[in-house]
Amino acid sequence: MQEAEKIWMNGTLVDWHDAKVHVLSHGLHYGSSVFEGIRAYDAEGGTAVFRLDDHLARLERSAAQYFMEVPYSREEMRQAVHSTISGNHLGACYIRPIVLRGYGVMGLFPLDAPVDVSVAAWFWGAYLGEDGLQNGIDAKIASWRRIGNNTIPATAKAGGQYLNSILAKIETHKAGYAEAILLNDQGMVADGSGENIFIVKNGVISTPPLSASILEGITRDSIMEIAAAEGYPVVERDLARAELYNADEVFVTGTAAEVCPIRSVDDHVIGPPGPITKRVQHVFEDAVHGRDARWAHWLDYVTAPTPAA
Repeated sequence: MQEAEKIWMNGTLVDWHDAKVHVLSHGLHYGSSVFEGIRAYDAEGGTAVFRLDDHLARLERSAAQYFMEVPYSREEMRQAVHSTISGNHLGACYIRPIVLRGYGVMGLFPLDAPVDVSVAAWFWGAYLGEDGLQNGIDAKIASWRRIGNNTIPATAKAGGQYLNSILAKIETHKAGYAEAILLNDQGMVADGSGENIFIVKNGVISTPPLSASILEGITRDSIMEIAAAEGYPVVERDLARAELYNADEVFVTGTAAEVCPIRSVDDHVIGPPGPITKRVQHVFEDAVHGRDARWAHWLDYVTAPTPAA
């Protein structure tokens, strides 16, 4: 991790190494936290946070599913993100807001625990590697199944839920693959360890529906909008495992991963990035960098003044 200088904690910017929580915080013991992954880009009009309001709205929805009330308004959180970016002299960066149950109670009943909020930002390059973005990565279907909708709410981006993804990621990494793909309880394709998944077959783009136990990805939604605007049919439907093997193109999307092609699944070669993958990837890059006016409404430009170096 490339450290920055400051982290916003409960309304105040503190030094990076002073951003600490108590070892008996509820969120540490029970995973009772919700978070977001957000990116800011060096856009043509300045530093721009991509779909910030949508990310903050999802943070609120995630917290509400676990009966956590975020003690700051949407606008206060927006300003916290802006302050964190400018307070760290950052342009393009990755932003991590987290809402967690803090120190004060122990045990499974959490509602008496205080709720703490932090926002961190730092430079983070391509999650799956620059080569992966250009040439694609090799993926493997994990033996671990995606947690079912009636076990934990898949639409919440909660800390404890990611143990499921961590197991899948470790398993496939040890087997020599760059990413894991998880199936759901019904044996249908769900998503990657930290990304949503798309296939292309005969010019049609398909992606699993929310009912497949997936996270409602904001980059996923962006790509669906971009693809439709570019004239590609987009379908949400259940995907069988073998459809990955037989697809013309496969790619994954996420804030960290952006739009990353998959060149093989379980050693079934799909091939280099295809024309539709490359097109939506190109339009997405133009959108986040402020080069395409159609998507200007997705960019929230940082307005807080950057402190002098």
